[in-house]
Order: sequence, then C-alpha cells, then structure tokens
Amino acid sequence: MKKVEDYIRSIPDFPEEGIIFRDVTSILQDATGLKLAIDEMIKLLDGVEFDVIAGAESRGFIFGVPIAYALGKPFVPVRKAGKLPCETVAKTYDLEYGTATIEMHKDSIAPGQKVVLVDDLIATGGTIEAAASLVEELGGEVVKIVFLMELAGLKGREKLAKYDVASVVTYEGK
Repeated sequence: MKKVEDYIRSIPDFPEEGIIFRDVTSILQDATGLKLAIDEMIKLLDGVEFDVIAGAESRGFIFGVPIAYALGKPFVPVRKAGKLPCETVAKTYDLEYGTATIEMHKDSIAPGQKVVLVDDLIATGGTIEAAASLVEELGGEVVKIVFLMELAGLKGREKLAKYDVASVVTYEGK
C-alpha cells in the first residue's frame, strides 16, 4: 500500500540549486493520492474538539475544504489582502524578500470558537503564524494546526511552538 510521500514528486534544484522542491500537484492529479492525503490529514484531527477549519490561500483551501466537508465543519478562507468583500482584519508578516498581508472577514470567527488551521506545507511558518494571530484577534482559539508536508530544516515549527502542530510527511531538509 502506498504512503502519501509516494505521491509527492521531488524536483531537485528548484527554485535554486541545492533545493529539493516537494510538488503537491502530483498528489492532486492522482485520485488515490488525493484521497489518501485528505484521509491522513483527517486522522491528525482524531480526538480534537473544534468548531471551524480555516485555511490559507490557496493550497490551504485545497486541503481544508474537503476536510471541513468530511467532518461537517464550516470553512473560513484566509486570503491575500484585497480579495475579501466584507470588513476584514489584516496581518502583515515577513517573507524571505519583503512582506505579505493576509486577511479574514471580521465575522468569520466568533469569540470562543475553536479553530483548526490547515495548509499544505510548513516551511518558515510565517503565513500560518499570521493566520493564527488573526484567529486570536477575532477571539478564536487555535486548537490544532495541520500540514500535509513539513520542511523541518526551515524551522517553521519553532515559530509555532505555542500551538499543537502536526504534519503527515516531514522532510528533514529545506
């Protein structure tokens, strides 16, 4: 029986020499791989009590929505600045070269709601750290953060040390 990592395509020297790019599209293009990835992410939520799943644009949507659907939970999108039509809260965070801003609708999380954050990959952790900050600003509690893949060499988990973080597949490098 295949494991999730068997469906992840590794591309050497992309985007630069010495980096091995872990390509999630190879999972998305295979129905069995996609089902396995979603099922394994759902297993990471076993025993976790929560009200809402939130996912960061765009691959957090790809994995978060089917998890929310399967578990009968609502899904809240965390979007790039300027993409949401109603009143929002925003958080700007550092990237390797510059900054980025993400937003959530002000009414997307009610005070006291327990939230699970979902994304495809944890690298440096900046995006999900910013998303967790927005959830907390709205009065929610981040009870779990789930990733399909983790690049442990980039130490993103350290930024998220105060949260319960789990990944289906962990790669030791960058």
